[in-house]
Amino acid sequence: MSNELSEQEIIRRQGLEELRKMGINPYPSELFPVNAYASHIKLSFDSQPENFAEVCLAGRLMSKRIMGKASFAELKDSSGRIQLYINRDEICSGDDKELYNTVFKRLLDLGDYIGVKGYVFKTQVGEISVHVKELIVLAKSLRPLPVVKTDADGNIYDAFADPELRFRMRYVDLVVNDHVKDTFLKRSRMIHSIRDFLNVQGALEVDTPVLQSIPGGAAARPFITHHNALDMPLYLRIANELYLKRLIVGGFDWVYEFSRNFRNEGMDRTHNPEFTILEFYVAYKDYYWMMEQTEQMLEKVCMDVNGTTEIPSGTDTLSFKAPFRRISLYDAIQEHTGVDVSQMNEDALRNLCKKFHIETDNTMGRGKLIDELFSETCEKHFIQPTFIIDYPIEMSPLTKKHRHKEGLVERFELMVNGKEIANAYSELNDPIDQYERFLEQVKLMERGDDEAMFIDHDFIRSMEYGMPPMSGIGIGIDRLAMLMTNQSTIQEVLFFPQMRPEKPE
Repeated sequence: MSNELSEQEIIRRQGLEELRKMGINPYPSELFPVNAYASHIKLSFDSQPENFAEVCLAGRLMSKRIMGKASFAELKDSSGRIQLYINRDEICSGDDKELYNTVFKRLLDLGDYIGVKGYVFKTQVGEISVHVKELIVLAKSLRPLPVVKTDADGNIYDAFADPELRFRMRYVDLVVNDHVKDTFLKRSRMIHSIRDFLNVQGALEVDTPVLQSIPGGAAARPFITHHNALDMPLYLRIANELYLKRLIVGGFDWVYEFSRNFRNEGMDRTHNPEFTILEFYVAYKDYYWMMEQTEQMLEKVCMDVNGTTEIPSGTDTLSFKAPFRRISLYDAIQEHTGVDVSQMNEDALRNLCKKFHIETDNTMGRGKLIDELFSETCEKHFIQPTFIIDYPIEMSPLTKKHRHKEGLVERFELMVNGKEIANAYSELNDPIDQYERFLEQVKLMERGDDEAMFIDHDFIRSMEYGMPPMSGIGIGIDRLAMLMTNQSTIQEVLFFPQMRPEKPE
């Protein structure tokens, strides 16, 4: 990032000073009475032209074509773009006509915010436009926007397409790349659809702490901070699971939260250190019920966002039409490696990992080794929505033991397009069993596993007061948004993804 001004930036600052010398405030405080938007005008004018005899619009000046005393311009507001027709003799009178030549022709730049008042009409070529009767400057832009050009055949030139710049300067990306805004509108509709699904069934939306004294509820490396007044370390939450379960102990039957979580781990096309998870917990249910709910919810979301259950994803077409396929973790590994790992001990699993060129170390126990095997050899093959069910007990410290299968727990992960989208359990509600599972995690921590879970003694205490049977799920909202908007990187569905510090030029 350079502190030196470009030639264009110098010219704009000079224009700013000229406006002030002319008595024009380039950043006025007065309210501008917007009563119409570009998209609504274009959608409704033909059927109700009488409703657009007096309109006030505000937005950015995106183009202007000077044609003597008459000019055309394009205004972009929050809903879209619309053409403006400006006649010098109509917006100015007497000596004020010189203002038109000075202000509109020379001092107004692309990217400036303007307000216009007038009426809507159709040009001779049939383009819906605003005939401007009054124009004011609302905010002067001091930096030029990238100029994206489109030829008659629809080919785009000089696009603002560099990912590094787009993600770092999302505010510019949203202005010049219209499709980016559509992605985030779809993300918003997706979250609204999920809330609607849960609220209709009586679920309660809640908030739980972001700063936690013990980072519980997941196996992940936390961010650590310090509370000065209490002189103690605190952690940004890696999950909100244990707090939501405390609320079930307290008597709520169904709670959910859209949780902003933080994990001090690597960044790639599906990982950001700050991300959003939906978690919900329901008393008296199990993971079979949860699979059915997940299918129904995602089918509804897909319809609400895209109007169909069939959506594109790269070269594939994904179907979110329920029901989804179900396969056990051990069967999935055997299907894609030809090896039955169900009875393998830690040494045998480590050797198998070596056969498939998977790196291991001494901190990895049986559960971590199986997890690596599945991640490296199986995940990529599950393109259509698939429930991977029945995990080894070593992989799931918070999950209830399987009612029929020794050594397994009642857990599923939903895989779509080769990535985990959701993780769910029949939740463990035996406090003694839970405490013993935590002790096993402590042993892994002592071996050097910095993702092993801490013991949360208060959570154990809450369980000892009696925790009803329940099922819970965590759904990666960012990854789900990637699917619903056909994006290949998580950075495309985050307004402001984490970036390396900008280097000075």
